[in-house]
Amino acid sequence: MITRVAILGTGKMGSALARRLAEASTDLQLSLWNRTRERAEQVGVGAVSSTPAEAVRDAELVITSLTNREAVRAAYLGRDGALAATGPRLFVEMSTAGPDAVVELAPEVEATGSRLIDAPVLGAPTVAARGGLAILAGGDAADVDRARPVLELFGEVRHIGELGSGARLKLAANSVLADITTVAAELLAAGDASGLDREHVFWVLARFVPSLELRRAGFMEGRHEPTLFALRDLRKDLDLALEFFHRFGASVPVTALTRELIEEAMAGGADLDITAVGRRYRRVIDPPRTVGSVAAATPTRGAR
Repeated sequence: MITRVAILGTGKMGSALARRLAEASTDLQLSLWNRTRERAEQVGVGAVSSTPAEAVRDAELVITSLTNREAVRAAYLGRDGALAATGPRLFVEMSTAGPDAVVELAPEVEATGSRLIDAPVLGAPTVAARGGLAILAGGDAADVDRARPVLELFGEVRHIGELGSGARLKLAANSVLADITTVAAELLAAGDASGLDREHVFWVLARFVPSLELRRAGFMEGRHEPTLFALRDLRKDLDLALEFFHRFGASVPVTALTRELIEEAMAGGADLDITAVGRRYRRVIDPPRTVGSVAAATPTRGAR
């Protein structure tokens, strides 16, 4: 039974994972590391370490939840990286860094006697807090089963296949999230232009895609903070997805166009929640509105 867990990366998701483990099991000993130490200390659970190597030294299972491929490589392979600590352990790579990252890391991890699985998640940090995530696990079945008791504290675990399979599926998942979010913003703006009640339009859209309700404030009130998933991070994921799918000759024109629209929306604030893609179609101002306070959004490439 795993009782010692390290978490490398305490951003929005890493922090939510750490708090969930602390709340869901009193048997686990947690150690945390973040590049900015203060962010790890703000989580308020576990022991905070100064380096990845220090954080994982006594851990049986190590969860990494980091920003991108470069951050993942630095945390594992950098000076005082996780692989500098001696002893075998199971690494669970939960970042959205693309399948190439875990495939490249695998021989480095195995050379230390440790094992690696990838297990990106579906769901926002708020969903992680209540144990409602979907975990897309890739890797050897025995390794996934060993990690399962800890991962199931976060939500439902599904073994997708070989190492990297979870990361590949996560790219598809985030692509459809981008497509749905952009279409919803577009149709809300189209409904406004045609005189439809915005509440009715959103009600219909949410009948087809219930998860839109999680971002009602962004779609309906133009409140794009606090950020659940930043535009810049979604653009990064779409870049990974398009590069990967094109490598295999897949035709993904809808997702390619969505990536362009996300890029345009970032001009209004790259750190805003992904619902801010609606700013590409219309400028939303919280009431009260005053005459002349809002300029109509200028149609951009491809607009009708």
